[in-house]
Amino acid sequence: MESRVEREVYVEARPEVVWAAVTQPENFARWYAFGGAEIDLRPGGRLVMRWDEHGEYLGFVEKVEPGRRFAYRYAVDPGVDPMPGNSNLVEFTLTPEGEGTRLLVVESGFDRLEVSAQEQLKRADESAQGWDGGLAALTELAPSL
Repeated sequence: MESRVEREVYVEARPEVVWAAVTQPENFARWYAFGGAEIDLRPGGRLVMRWDEHGEYLGFVEKVEPGRRFAYRYAVDPGVDPMPGNSNLVEFTLTPEGEGTRLLVVESGFDRLEVSAQEQLKRADESAQGWDGGLAALTELAPSL
């Protein structure tokens, strides 16, 4: 099975603006974690994403390369800490392109979740839909940040 969801979009905003959109909790909550977010922007820092309809998802920051790369690991079920077998890795890579930014988002680890293969596929599909909607919202929001 495909163990990752990969999406790439062009954002009509400079890399520092897109960086702020993906790493600052107040901005991240405007296009993705609509119920609020907490991001301690340092490796090992706590990350929390909330959705009224889905609950609170816990994670931690894995990588920070300011203006270029940001990665976090989160538990795919609400209210539990991320551990091997229940968590995925999300990586954002920003590349300047013209007056804007090429943003690559990769979520991986579906094949390592300790659930059935059918459930792994379902979760990958749900994540793909979530990223499609979120990135569409980001491309609308970023130019006004």
